[in-house]
Amino acid sequence: MRRLVRETRLDPANFILPLFIVAGEGVRRPIGSMPPQCQISVDVAVEECREILALGISGVMLFGVPEEKDEDATGAYDDNGLVQQATRAIKREVPGLLVVTDVCNCEYTSHGHCGKIIDGDVDNDITLGWLTRSAVSHAKAGADIVAPSDMMDGRVAAIRAGLDAGGFSKVPILSYAAKFASVFYGPFREAADSTPQFGDRRSYQMEPGNAREAMKEIALDLEEGADMIMVKPAGPYLDLIRQARDRFTDVPMAGYQVSGEYSMIMAAAERGWIDHDRAMMESLTSIKRAGADFVLTYFAKPAARMLG
Repeated sequence: MRRLVRETRLDPANFILPLFIVAGEGVRRPIGSMPPQCQISVDVAVEECREILALGISGVMLFGVPEEKDEDATGAYDDNGLVQQATRAIKREVPGLLVVTDVCNCEYTSHGHCGKIIDGDVDNDITLGWLTRSAVSHAKAGADIVAPSDMMDGRVAAIRAGLDAGGFSKVPILSYAAKFASVFYGPFREAADSTPQFGDRRSYQMEPGNAREAMKEIALDLEEGADMIMVKPAGPYLDLIRQARDRFTDVPMAGYQVSGEYSMIMAAAERGWIDHDRAMMESLTSIKRAGADFVLTYFAKPAARMLG
């Protein structure tokens, strides 16, 4: 009877699993703060993607973790970069799986910030050029969706123009439209090797207390040509997912259950303080219930197994 009248239902088709790509072959390097997640090489990612597709999960989000970094994030828009290599391999070997690429610079810069540093701060307009080149490079490699996560002003319009000019007018943009300067990204920075070497990202990521500003940021990105929107993190901002769903009724929307949300559940479950499976499924259900159409989550595989 409970199953009969359930209002919110989870489906593996509504999950996207983030993957962290590194150089080499046969690499599966554990991420200490996010067990059992790993940094993986391209060949291992292809094998992972075969399993992901078999579980009914719709896609993956690719993050590159290069061995070499520089001040101009050149690895991000290198046509032979890690994300580009992984995209080509996955689309060739596992064509039924959606490949979404994270478009940012923090993993590729020597200082860990999301753009060009001038006088100690990120220069918005120079960074737009990097992001556009990255998005076009990802599309050229075969990405199904590009997802800018940097929070620079005007980046959606710049990327849309670049994609259109490059012959990729049909490649949609999933915008990290409301991305907050959150403490819950901590484990991700180990996974992506992207901790800022000075300061923080509060000058370009959003203030956690600002709901009206979040709606404004989403509206601006849609005006610039975003096809889908995202609220990140998801769990601490369920109210904003709900507000966005009520206001932007006809737009596909994602919630990103970020590394800190995942790691808290894993750590508590390891200590026997909560039930892993129930906490996992309840947290994912809450994101869907709040209004997200799909969820980026590190729980995608175990949740899909439970739902299968």
